[in-house]
Amino acid sequence: MKKIKLIEFTHARSGDKGDAANVGVIAFTRQGYTIIDKYLTVDRVKQYFDGICLGDVIRYELPNLNALNFILNNTLGGGGTVSTKLDAQGKTLASAILGLEIEIEDKELNLLTLESPEHD
Repeated sequence: MKKIKLIEFTHARSGDKGDAANVGVIAFTRQGYTIIDKYLTVDRVKQYFDGICLGDVIRYELPNLNALNFILNNTLGGGGTVSTKLDAQGKTLASAILGLEIEIEDKELNLLTLESPEHD
């Protein structure tokens, strides 16, 4: 088993939906998607954002985009216009989730491209 951070093989975006935050995690490759699909569970995300996300977490799978989208309910202190939180729109949650470390099997690591593909 090998520990790896999401930043090594994914991108992330986040924002606000009222009092909920949405956090999208997009794998660089199809192999990366199979790993986040397997290991990036609702329970893992809820645990990672413990103390920040006070509600339930919902996971949406977007395999055609190599992505997962999470809705973190009761996270933004009422939402952008009424929240006293420093990040009332949840923009920093994308950077935060990229620090999440998962433990994967060695054979999965061998299949994983650890660099973002170059774009022309």
